[in-house]
Parts: sequence; structure tokens; C-alpha cells
Amino acid sequence: MEKVTNEELYLSILNNIQDGVYYVDIHRKIKFWNKGAEQITGYRADEMVGLHCPESGLNHIDEFGNHLCVTGCPLFATNIDGVVRTEKVFVRHKNGFRIPLLTTVYPIRENGVIVGSVEVFTRNSPKVYDDNLIENLSEKAMHDSLTRLPNRAYLESFLQYKLSEYQRFGKRFALLFADIDHFRVFNNTYGHDVGDLVLTDIAKSIMHTIRKEDMFGRWGGEEFVGIFSINRNYEASVIAEQLRHLVENTVVTNSDGQELKVTISVGVTISRHQDTPDDIIKRADSLMYQSKHNGRNVVSSDVSAENV
Repeated sequence: MEKVTNEELYLSILNNIQDGVYYVDIHRKIKFWNKGAEQITGYRADEMVGLHCPESGLNHIDEFGNHLCVTGCPLFATNIDGVVRTEKVFVRHKNGFRIPLLTTVYPIRENGVIVGSVEVFTRNSPKVYDDNLIENLSEKAMHDSLTRLPNRAYLESFLQYKLSEYQRFGKRFALLFADIDHFRVFNNTYGHDVGDLVLTDIAKSIMHTIRKEDMFGRWGGEEFVGIFSINRNYEASVIAEQLRHLVENTVVTNSDGQELKVTISVGVTISRHQDTPDDIIKRADSLMYQSKHNGRNVVSSDVSAENV
């Protein structure tokens, strides 16, 4: 009789329980996906193993509409601090509807060092929800109602996540702070409807250029914040210049058919190891005001031009 190893026994047990179980490594790459997870979500193990969580299609959203893969991933947090977490979430089934789950995340240690986390999940209710309903909940909670860009709360959550990722794994990012030049002139001269048109046209110009790992949103009023992953320091200024140029070439046409030109002043900086969210925002904001003093429609940066 062939001897069964402990590992084979444990995997057999995990594969035959009704709860969903999956394991991710320290970088949130899925390494194990049991049959319970297949039955609950509709995704087979061969479709999920090898993917990073944000690529999986599950698109976890909490009960308040927050996209957890972007702003508050419990797996990411447990990988860092080793704290067991329980969350009520909605995930997207392979067939497109949303299902409510109760999930618990446990750290996995090897020789005392966290090497990954296991998430155990079960149906929180037999009910299923229309995906559009949940997406609308998220849209209202995390997006600006005028421009449809991520709002300040969403940006702040994403910035906290990116700082944690940088401090843990060294993944650099750039943060830019942009302000529309002479915005009060648009409002006072042409009316608030044209001011709103300026905001929405800028949003439309930029939102289609943003990669899925980046974020650009409305900080408030005529101010915008962008958070962009980079590999080299010089890329921060390149991205900022691209956005400045994109806005400069955006033409806003008012109800009288008059074409209006718009520009932005931009400050850009990159992540530093001791940064808090307030630190990096203030640094970029100060650089933006430097651009205002330098004649507007320019980028000011404190980033070294070296290719590192």
C-alpha cells in the first residue's frame, strides 16, 4: 500500500471541504485554489493558480463599496502584519453576478517569517446580486459625481496602499498634484456650467490613458492627484509632462461654439521610505505652487533625472 504523505493528506482534506480555500504568496500570487472555491466562484483552479489577486476577476468589494484589491486588500495587510482578518465582501462570480461572502485571512509562516496567507471563505447568504447594483454602490462611494474620476477618499485609500506596497516591496511610484490654471476666470467669465465642462473634458481626456495599476482623480475643486507606478525615477517627470501636454491640447467648446484653451500646473515627486500620505501630498502640492510661480502650464519636480 502506497504511503500518503502529510502534505498529500492535508491537500486532500482542503480540496474536499465545502468552504473555499486559497493560498497566496507574499506577492499575492495564487498558489492553491480548492474545489470549494471552484464551486462557490465558478472559477477552476487551472484558471486561477498563477494569477495575482488583482488579475483574478473576483474584484472583491466590501459592504461599503470599496474595491479591496485596490485600496484595502486583507491578504496584503495580513502578509505585512500577520493579523487574522475577517471581512464581509462581495465577489464577482465567473458568470457575472455578485455573491456575498464571509472571508477570514490567516498568515502562513515559515521559520517564523510570513511567506503568504490563506483565505477561507463561505457563502454569507444564498442570495445573488446583480453586478451593476454593486458596481453602482462602489461608483457612488468612491467616485466624484461630476467627473466620474476617483474621489479624494478613493485616492487617499489608494495612496496608503501604494505606500505600504513601496515600504514592503520597494515598488516605487510617482505622485503628481495638478491644478487648472485660471479656473476662476472660466467660472467668472463664462459661468459655472463652463467651469464644469472644463473639469469633465479634462477628466475624459485623461481617464482613457490611465493604466489599471495607476490612479488619477479629483482631489477637490479644480485640483487633481495622480498616482503612477514607475520603474525609474525619471519616469515621474515624463508622465507629468505627458499629462500636462494632454490637457494643453484639450479644447473645451462652450454652448456658443467658442473654443477655450485649458492648461494645468503640475508638481511631481516620488515615494520615499519615511513618507506618510500627508508628507508626499504636501511635497507635490508645494511643487505645484512652484509651477504657478514659474508662469503656469509647467511641471515642477524634485525628482533626480538619473536613470535609477
